[in-house]
Amino acid sequence: MNITAHLREALTGPGAVTRLAGAALLVTTLAAQHPNPAFERAREKDLFSLVPNWKFFAPNPATHDYHYLYRTLDENRTTSPWIELDLIQNRKMSQAFWFSSRRTEKAVFDICTAIIKNIAKGSDPTGTPPFRVLSEFIRRQIRDAPNVTDVRGFQFAVVRAAGHDESEDPEVLYVSTYQAMNPAPPVFLRAA
Repeated sequence: MNITAHLREALTGPGAVTRLAGAALLVTTLAAQHPNPAFERAREKDLFSLVPNWKFFAPNPATHDYHYLYRTLDENRTTSPWIELDLIQNRKMSQAFWFSSRRTEKAVFDICTAIIKNIAKGSDPTGTPPFRVLSEFIRRQIRDAPNVTDVRGFQFAVVRAAGHDESEDPEVLYVSTYQAMNPAPPVFLRAA
């Protein structure tokens, strides 16, 4: 059997529709990864989001790191010095293949980004879901910290730094009000 016969069999034989659809999806997926906007047409017409986007770089990559600091207030109303949360682990070679703990870092980064966007709009982020999640995350970090006792409340700050670029000074973006270490449950839970 020659090549023409194999090609004809592939295009007209049993399962030809499936092979053609798979080939079309593969070509469309590969074309959609190109950075030129002309290649985005296929994704624009993709009503069911079948064409994946596997571009290596984000459209707006992060250029700064967020650092999270907190200080506690004890029962004697004494404030501790600021303590930085160390969320970023030292990297291991195995993490190039499997790095599930990175999800926590990414989640906290995304939550912080949402809080900063609220502040940029002129809104007070206190009480918003991202603020409550970040407060609870920091509250848990304080509870799990060694040698921390009799904490009545805490305050946290978000600082933006340029990472390895030391020519740019860190910038304090947000300092929260004091949060209770053991907050009262929401009204709807108290009634139950």
